[in-house]
Amino acid sequence: MSAEPILTLENVVAGYGRSTILHGVSFGVARGAIVAVIGPNGAGKSTVFKTVFGMLPARSGAVTFGGAAITNLAPRELIARGLCYVPQGRNIFPELSVEHNLEIGGVAAPKGYDIRPRMEAALDRFPVLRRKAKRQASTLSGGEQKMLEIARGLLLEPKLMLIDEPSIGLSPILVEELFALLRELRGTGMTVLLIEQNAKRALENADFGIVLELGRTRVQDRADSILADPRIGQLFLGAGLESAPAV
Repeated sequence: MSAEPILTLENVVAGYGRSTILHGVSFGVARGAIVAVIGPNGAGKSTVFKTVFGMLPARSGAVTFGGAAITNLAPRELIARGLCYVPQGRNIFPELSVEHNLEIGGVAAPKGYDIRPRMEAALDRFPVLRRKAKRQASTLSGGEQKMLEIARGLLLEPKLMLIDEPSIGLSPILVEELFALLRELRGTGMTVLLIEQNAKRALENADFGIVLELGRTRVQDRADSILADPRIGQLFLGAGLESAPAV
């Protein structure tokens, strides 16, 4: 783990209504790495992301990003600081064109920020989106819609991208393309923190792994060390990493 993690959570407690989901979660995210958050359903993975991104208030604890406190800041301010969140499911405007969906990604840009070169760069990275730039987003396949969400998130050149369940609904080929893209983004210096139910695939593509269980951090280690430890799969994933289902 890097001596200076780009993101840290210290004893974060959060939940919904009277229910507490996170019971003092603590971990660090190495700068310039792919970090996979894994664990059984109900472990609190998505709740962690929503709390980091200011969509759910932390009841106690601290979140820092780039060395600065960001606990309970609004999403718009976090975007301006270089944090991007691609939530689970489809989060596009289906009746708008692909191009207009991308333009919406620049709404939070600071004054004077020229979004057009970034849009061109995003379309270069996703040629299928360029070919369909004038079409309604609803006509895209599930995989293409996920590409659109990621492309939109990249417009403000974030330092850290949070991606929740990126492979859901994608074909095996698109899943491989997605992880290749994440590795490419890491190569540019971006940090990627992702939640992925397919633990084995996620860890194979990550530098580090974080295992959550019942709202607590159980393990934080190099991804290859977690993959090599059969106890992790037996304790936290029920059947072991080697038998995790393929997407």
